[in-house]
Amino acid sequence: MTGWRERPAPAKINLALVVGPLRADGKHEVVTLLQRITLADTIAVRRAESTHVSGFAEDTIVRAALEAVSSAAGGGTRFEARIEKRIPVAAGLGGGSSDAAAALLLANELLDERLTREALHRIAASLGSDVPFFLEDGAHLAIGDGTTLEHLELPLDYEIVLALPNGAAKESTAAVYASFDARAGEQGFVARHAALRNALDRVATAADIGGLPANDLASSPLACELRDLGAFRADVTGAGPVVYGLFSTAAAAEEAAAALDGRAGVWTAQPC
Repeated sequence: MTGWRERPAPAKINLALVVGPLRADGKHEVVTLLQRITLADTIAVRRAESTHVSGFAEDTIVRAALEAVSSAAGGGTRFEARIEKRIPVAAGLGGGSSDAAAALLLANELLDERLTREALHRIAASLGSDVPFFLEDGAHLAIGDGTTLEHLELPLDYEIVLALPNGAAKESTAAVYASFDARAGEQGFVARHAALRNALDRVATAADIGGLPANDLASSPLACELRDLGAFRADVTGAGPVVYGLFSTAAAAEEAAAALDGRAGVWTAQPC
C-alpha cells in the first residue's frame, strides 16, 4: 500500500475584508486580502481500502475533499487522512479550508493520473470559498464569492500576534452575515472596494499595510489594545473571533503577547 504523504496546512489572516450586497447565488460579494501564516496544521494522506479521516473527530471537510478527488478520478481510489490540529477551530483562521486544500493536493499526488489544476480548483470552490486560496502560494485578493483570486506581492517582514479572547465563541457564519445585512452593511461597497484598491497601490513597506481599511464584518476592542501595544495594524480576521496584530519586530510581538497572557489564547507567527 502506498505510504503516507504529508504537508503543512497553514492558517490565514484577512488583512482586509470588504463585504457587499447579496449576489444572485445567495452569497455576498466580497473583496478580501488573504495572507498565509506560519501557524499550521499537518495533513497526511495515503491510499486506503476505504476513505476515512483520523485525528480530528469534528472533521467533515477533509473527508469531503478526499471523496471529491476519488469521484473525479473515476471512483477507483480511496484515501486515508490524518489531521494534526494546531490552528484554533472556528476562529476566522481558515484551518478547515486549509486542511481540505492540503488533502486535495496530497490525494492528487497519489493518483495514477493526476487531475488538472483547474479541476482541483473547481473541487476546492465547491467545498468552501477559502479553499481555492490555500491551493496557491503567497497573498491573494479574493473577489466575487471569494473563489476568484488575484496574486499580490506584499511585504513579509513583520511579526504576527494572534489572540483568541477567553470565553469567545464564533457566531455561525450565517449569523454574522445576517447581522451585517440587518445594519445595511452593504451600503457604500463600491467606495470601500475602491478605497481598498487605492490603499493596496500604496503598500511598499510592511507598515503601509496599516493603511488598509478595517474589517467590514467584525470588530473587537482587543484590536485597539494591540495597537496600543505597538501593532501597526490590528483587526479581526474573517468573521472572528481571533484578532491579529502586526508588529515590526519579534521583540515587540513577544512583549504584546505576554501582555495578553491570561486573558486570551495567544500565538505568534509570521507571514509566509
